[in-house]
Amino acid sequence: MITKRIIPCLDVQDGRVVKGVNFADLKDVHDPVALAAYYNQQGADELVFYDITASVQGRKLFTDILQRTASEVFIPLTVGGGINQVQDFERVLQCGADKVSVNSGAVNNPLLIKEAAKRYGSQCVVLSVDVKKIGDAYHVFTHGGRKDTGIDALEWLQRGEAYGAGEVVINSMDADGVKSGFDLPLLQRVTERISLPIIASGGAGRMEDFLELFALPGIDAGLAASIFHYQEVAIGPLKQYLAAKDLPMRI
Repeated sequence: MITKRIIPCLDVQDGRVVKGVNFADLKDVHDPVALAAYYNQQGADELVFYDITASVQGRKLFTDILQRTASEVFIPLTVGGGINQVQDFERVLQCGADKVSVNSGAVNNPLLIKEAAKRYGSQCVVLSVDVKKIGDAYHVFTHGGRKDTGIDALEWLQRGEAYGAGEVVINSMDADGVKSGFDLPLLQRVTERISLPIIASGGAGRMEDFLELFALPGIDAGLAASIFHYQEVAIGPLKQYLAAKDLPMRI
């Protein structure tokens, strides 16, 4: 069986890790370099680093703080924020990233996924999608959750798979920071549409939430921020708990 992954997420704004609820009311949490070193030591399977205001501010991702963060981790590092062209992949890969996450840039230019996959391989291209339920549909949001594109999220994910993305991150805006469990109805719909590895993000509040998440076929990883940042749940004990429930984990 494929090992399930536990992935902390660093949302970085102005050089600091921040966290909010439903993509709003962001509060300062910690220094990203120190947190990265902590998660590397705690046994995280991977780490995600998002420069969350790069797209909104129309700028490139800050590479200085990324380089310092990358120097502290010896696990796969996925980096996103302001990735709008293939050259942006090159910049962050040279700074120490192993995979590159695209969101707004891919919505604006879907061929970016195809071009990057051709140059760097599909395993390097992560399609991150901010999803919110609007009526009976799921819409894609961009620019840090500020813009409703009106695009059907499930159809967009299928297009991303066809263009060559290697895995996807599903960011549930409705569940983000609420800590009442992952958005299982959304994730169920996603697993029915695509066959790519799926990283679920948004809603983790306790160890049992990860157990419920991984009971859903097709989910490869659980991503969380608040519960790890505030040490409400520790990664080592979480992985031991899941392993005791017969889930394949890297201990």
